[in-house]
Amino acid sequence: MIDTLYRQVIMEHYRKKRNFKQLQGENVRQVYYKNPTCGDVMTLFLDIEHNYVRKAAFLGEGCSISMASASMMTELIENKSLKEISSLRKAFEQLIRHGKITDKVDLGDSLSLQGVHHLKARHNCALMTWQALDKVFKDEDDYTGAAK
Repeated sequence: MIDTLYRQVIMEHYRKKRNFKQLQGENVRQVYYKNPTCGDVMTLFLDIEHNYVRKAAFLGEGCSISMASASMMTELIENKSLKEISSLRKAFEQLIRHGKITDKVDLGDSLSLQGVHHLKARHNCALMTWQALDKVFKDEDDYTGAAK
């Protein structure tokens, strides 16, 4: 039953992607990212002000897991500090790589992707948007994502 609910959440985010648009403005950073294992592509847009992500959006094409994960992540990180986003990033990595839910870190709808940890070939699909995020923040002291 829970697996069915999780699949429904994933498919809802895939069919009705949240924040599926381009952002523009002087505070907007963007990064293009291609999943080397399957060819999914996306551009991540982040409106950043004073070490906070005010808005997050993406454009791209890919499988249901990568696009749903991107939709979920953009909702999750909006109005969060880089430190908060670092905690989310680490918790999501644990969820996907090991199936572990981290206490005190609310991953929201992203929890529906927990079953992906059983599908090693799909790990990069779920992590793609987070890996793009690592590229954007690679030089930021307040961000300690997987890329550092």
